[in-house]
Parts: sequence; structure tokens; C-alpha cells
Amino acid sequence: MLVMGFIASDTRRRLAHLKGRLARKGPPTIHYFHQVDDPYSHLAAQKIDALADRYKVKFEFHLAGSPTDHEQGDATRFPGWALRDARTVASDYGTELPQTVDQIDRHQAGHAESYLSQHLTDPGFASEAIVIGHRLWSGDLIEELPPSNAAADGSALRRKLGHWLSATFYFEGEWYWGVDRLLHLENRLCDMGLSNNPGGICVPRPTPESLDGKDAGAVTLEFFPSLRSPYTAISFDRVIALAQRTGVKLKLRPVMPMMMRGVPAPRVKQLYIMTDTKREADYYGQKFGPMVDPLGEPAKRAFALLPLMIEKGLSIDYCANYLRAAWCEGVDITTDQGLQQVVENTGANWLEAQQQFGNNAWEPLLEDNVSAMLSAGLWGVPSFRVTGGDIEKPFCCWGQDRLWRVESEISRRSV
Repeated sequence: MLVMGFIASDTRRRLAHLKGRLARKGPPTIHYFHQVDDPYSHLAAQKIDALADRYKVKFEFHLAGSPTDHEQGDATRFPGWALRDARTVASDYGTELPQTVDQIDRHQAGHAESYLSQHLTDPGFASEAIVIGHRLWSGDLIEELPPSNAAADGSALRRKLGHWLSATFYFEGEWYWGVDRLLHLENRLCDMGLSNNPGGICVPRPTPESLDGKDAGAVTLEFFPSLRSPYTAISFDRVIALAQRTGVKLKLRPVMPMMMRGVPAPRVKQLYIMTDTKREADYYGQKFGPMVDPLGEPAKRAFALLPLMIEKGLSIDYCANYLRAAWCEGVDITTDQGLQQVVENTGANWLEAQQQFGNNAWEPLLEDNVSAMLSAGLWGVPSFRVTGGDIEKPFCCWGQDRLWRVESEISRRSV
């Protein structure tokens, strides 16, 4: 637990920044990793020239391949989810992603890599990547060129520096994935005095569509959290506040933690999640740490109490209190004493709660929730599904950094 706490600490972040700064040779340099058939890379490339103009930094460009099946978590769902998600947020970030092609042919991807490999040292790389990306996602054929090893070389460097995804920016000890995290990179550059225009940043997080004067009573928000999810821990209260503020019908659907469902999480991925969660928590003014990880039997014991909490109308408060205790207050929820504290803070009776540990009623409940989440093309948490209103098709998304999009969807379905 001490290791996890250090990974997510301000001290670790400062040390990483210091190490990166001491290793600097020449001007401050941002390494960007681009994957030609990755929709997030296509969005990210569209922001590079603006960043290069705004900040006193140098860019080094790298091509990279896709993550391994093990790194993707769910290789059968990852590509489809990434494309849907990127198309969902593209316009909100002032970017474009053609709708013509849903899966780029691997030979065309190879041709695109060969072409872009000739421009990696060109300051105009981003413009070339955008043009090639538009052609790929529009179905325009790319002419064949001699094969290149640039993507393999870039993937090796990315792995050495400590990441597995593309559309990623690495700057002096810290990673930033996609357009969503550019605000953190920009704020850091501003703090370092590297901005040519200190009046703002290029890529802020989008503002949700206003719900003023609308009635969201016919809209349902299904919320899929996990008790062992750092991202859930820093967003649970915000989700509940969103539901209360908009008046949607909230359906809480807790699920078993991913690693307890057999979804792999390599160490490099776990490290990034912890550091990124801390960064996002700071951005939203959310406390994160000290923490006690409830992986395994502690999580099962916590879920065993869920049917009782649902029966008493306390499920939301129970999950909120558990997440707060485990991830923000350092309460040892792996012990009876710690779990008792959560139960009593929720307003339930501990003696009655203890009688639930031999009851397996929670298992089919969570299995049903997981099935619903998987059927929506999602596998991670927190995830969301919005239904109702005048729009027939459900809207599904994954990630605490998509709450703004969830709120916009609620607004679009309200009257």
C-alpha cells in the first residue's frame, strides 16, 4: 500500500520531473508517438502545430504500433470502443475524424507508415500525418512504398520510456495520453514559463451542453462502478452530483474489478493509472490517498453487503463511503474493523451486515451488471449508458474523463 501511495504522490511526480529535467540535452523536447490506424492519434496530430506555436519546446516524432492484446485489456472490444469514442468527442475538441472506414486495412497502414517515416524529422510531420490519416479513414488508397521499421523502433522507445499506447506525449518524466490529457501538459509547460502566450491553453476539456430549462426526467443514466477502481473513486461523487443536478433516473450497477474478472493489467499500465488518477484528482479538486487496495477477498466481502444496502436504499451511500475510505482516507477496509466503519458511516447495522457474508445473492447481481456492460461494448470502469428521451439508440462510454460528454448526452435527450 505504501508503494501505491508513493506512486500516486506529489513527491514521486516532482522526482520524475526533476529526473527528466536533469536528463535534458538541448531544448525542452516533447516526444510524440503516432499510430497511423489509431483514431486517437489522428485527433492528437491535429493539435500538434498549435502546441508547437504556443510553447517554447521542440517536438520529436515517432511512429508506433498497436498495443499487444495483453496491454489492451480486451482486444476484442478495444478497437471498436476506441473508434466510437474518438468519433464521439472529435468535434468537441475541434478535430475531425472521417466516418467512412471503420477498420483500416493493414497493408494500407503499412503504406502510410512507410510514407510518414520519411517525414519524422520534418517540422511539418503533423500536417503530413493529418493528410494521410484523413485519406486512411476516408478509404482513399495510399500508394505502396518500401517497408519501414520506424513503427517497430518507435514502439521500442515507447516501451523503454514506460508506455504502451499511441497518441501519447512524453515530456521529461511524465506521459500524456490523447487530446484529453493535453491540458495537463499545457499547464505544466505554463508553470515552467515555456508559454509564448500565458493567457490560456490550446486544448481545454470541453464544456458540457447546457441543460438549463430542460427536463431530464425521461432519461436514464446507468452507472457501472467498481470498488477497486481508482478512476471510480475520484469520480463517484461527481457522477452522483450530476444525476442529482440533472434529475435523470440513476441506475447504479456495480461490477467486479477488472483484474478479478481476468482482464489483464500489466505493471506499466497499473503505474500509469495510479499517476494519471492522481493528476485527474488534482484537476477536479478531489482528494486521492492514502489508500488501501481491496483486491481479492476484501472486495468480495464488500460486495456481499450490496443486496442488503440496496434493500435499505443505501447502495449509493455505501459505495461512496467505501470508495472514500479505501482510496482517499486510508481506512483498512480489508479488516472487519474497517468495513464496520464504512457500514456504520452509511447508517446500516453492523451486526445485520455480518449475517450477509455467507449469502451469495450478490454474485448474480454483479454478473448481470457485467453482462450489461460488456453488451454495450465496454469492459472497464467507470462506464456509463444513457437511454431515453427522443433518441432511440443508447449512448455508451467509458471513463471518468467522459462525464462532460455524458452530461451533453443527457441534455440532448431532455425536453
